[in-house]
Amino acid sequence: MRPPPPASGLATLSATETVAMLTAGRITAVDRIRASLERIAVVQPLLNAFTAVFADEAMALAAALDRRIAAGEVPGPLAGVPVAIKDFTPSKGHPATRGSWAISDQPGNHDPVIIRRLKAAGAIIVAKTTTPEFAYSGFTQSPRWGVTRHPLDPARSPGGSSGGAAVAVATDCVPLAEGTDMGGSIRIPAAFCGVVGLKPSLGRIPMDILPGNFDDMAHFGPLARDVRDAVLFLQVTQGPDQADIMSLTARAPMPLGPVSLRGRRFALSVDLGYYRVHPGVETAVQAAADELGRAGAKVVNVSLPWSRSLNDLWGQIWAVTLAAAWGDALVKERDRMDPKLVALMEEARKMDAVTFKRLEVRRTRYWHDFARVLDDCDAFLCPTCAQPAPLIADAGADHDQTGPDGLYRGLDMTCPFNLLSPCPAISLPVGDADDLPVGLQVVGQRQADGPLLALAWAIETALRGPSPPPEAARVIH
Repeated sequence: MRPPPPASGLATLSATETVAMLTAGRITAVDRIRASLERIAVVQPLLNAFTAVFADEAMALAAALDRRIAAGEVPGPLAGVPVAIKDFTPSKGHPATRGSWAISDQPGNHDPVIIRRLKAAGAIIVAKTTTPEFAYSGFTQSPRWGVTRHPLDPARSPGGSSGGAAVAVATDCVPLAEGTDMGGSIRIPAAFCGVVGLKPSLGRIPMDILPGNFDDMAHFGPLARDVRDAVLFLQVTQGPDQADIMSLTARAPMPLGPVSLRGRRFALSVDLGYYRVHPGVETAVQAAADELGRAGAKVVNVSLPWSRSLNDLWGQIWAVTLAAAWGDALVKERDRMDPKLVALMEEARKMDAVTFKRLEVRRTRYWHDFARVLDDCDAFLCPTCAQPAPLIADAGADHDQTGPDGLYRGLDMTCPFNLLSPCPAISLPVGDADDLPVGLQVVGQRQADGPLLALAWAIETALRGPSPPPEAARVIH
């Protein structure tokens, strides 16, 4: 297998650039959507990032949008932007199989809140992206849809569970993709594929697609080309809704640009106290921290009294969540389900309710440890993943081990911050290790999505240089 060739032309436009150029009359929605669909046709046979493509529907919606704009309608904040939706998330008129043969491929009959808001802002859904079965894994492969491959090295995994979404953005199929994150499922593939991935605060975007309404680790969020596009996504999708009793009642003010890093305080832990971190990942993250120091920030190394038992705690909660939500599928579809998922569900069924409830005590201790760190900084820094993208032939269990040196061999460093769900977290591309992307995870204060995004924008600017304003003329061939 080979990686796809680089994109060109309109497919390379960010969401912000798409809206600016559409509003200025420099492009049409039809041309922008056609470019996205043509790019998907190139990428899909090589990387398998999509489960369904809605070409006719998307082109019809784009043509209708062009007619409305010609008639004087003011375009919305995502007007004409091609967006991909994870196969885990229902949408009206589209299948959402959640990567499983246990789920019908009949088109959905309603849109959840996030989809309604994206459509209302003018976004055009062009495709559904791959996910492991019931989004259970950090490797995007399922019995139903097969293996999704890394955009730079098809022998490797893009991560998961929003792996197809990350590939879609990294290969310029779409500038924005929706993902879900219950243990790192947005940030892990964002880091592996070299894009931006945001887990907002719990309840910032209403979560109304799970069987129960009281899950406290599940988040919607964007995978994006840059922080500015992630801000745009959150701006149009956030806000309370009765569909999710846990949705936050106050909207978060969104930044208009990066803040100054001078005088900002960051706590840094390269290993969270217990991870074995790839030397290239450590070098890239430390180089980013050094650059923040040169920009005037104060970066302080901190120690956390954590161990892999934190990951085990998250794993117990996640396994029970899976078994409770979709364990009934075992009755009829066990033989067609991912065997690793079946084993996870079966093990979770052995836990009694009192033992499960007592997990909250340990979770509370981890929060108190982290709260003491947050008290002394504006944000916390660590790698998003301890290793570069793994081989497709690997499995999560290959990395879920403690070595003879006592250090944990885990891939992601994200699940601790789903246990601490009110804290927003974002993954930013900051370099490479073994010629594969490395992500820097930035964790903000509780429910402080706006300040976190402003800091992330500033970090991105310090590392990449300032982005041109969206109004700037860009020649597209």
